[in-house]
Amino acid sequence: MTNSISSWDANKAAADAVERKRAADRVSSGLKAVDTAASEAPAKPVAPAADQLQLSAVALQASREPEFDRSKFEAIKQAVAQGEYVVDHRKAAEAFLNLEQLIKD
Repeated sequence: MTNSISSWDANKAAADAVERKRAADRVSSGLKAVDTAASEAPAKPVAPAADQLQLSAVALQASREPEFDRSKFEAIKQAVAQGEYVVDHRKAAEAFLNLEQLIKD
């Protein structure tokens, strides 16, 4: 019986359902055979493989180099320790404003 609007065939749908059931039964019986064979053989312990991490050449180079200028850092550290480091408040505020603009966009 075919629906004239959707061209859906009830007989074909039923036949397809039966075929899917048969295929599932064949797979299931095949899995049972595999399970039976596996249960008969003694299980051998398998050592886990060691995890490895391989970094690209760029990542290795980046990890070797410092992300900042150490000499500039030491100069600022010394200036702060001696009380000679002056903070430019306007420049700091502008930097915060720029950061806010980046976050909003």
